[in-house]
Amino acid sequence: MRKSIVPLVLAGVFALGGAALARDIHLPKHTVEQLKSICEKVGGHFSQDSSGYDCGTDCKGKPGTACLVYCQPDKRCVAQVTGARRPHSVEAALAGRKRH
Repeated sequence: MRKSIVPLVLAGVFALGGAALARDIHLPKHTVEQLKSICEKVGGHFSQDSSGYDCGTDCKGKPGTACLVYCQPDKRCVAQVTGARRPHSVEAALAGRKRH
């Protein structure tokens, strides 16, 4: 499931504003349980497979504004965000706020 979400999110980001508007933000490590808990809290969609786990949300409240956080075991998580946002937490990246 995760593999089908990532290309859709990236396609939406690029369609709305091009690659210049999308950026990857590196965040601290999170376990499967931690990311799943945060994902449930912000109303996101959690998925997991053998390569890692992720959560995606419609962070700006309208189509094509998805936010995504992807993690791998024992590695830092990566958030895909748009614009000049620089979230400092997984929750902030998924919720669309600048800081949390």
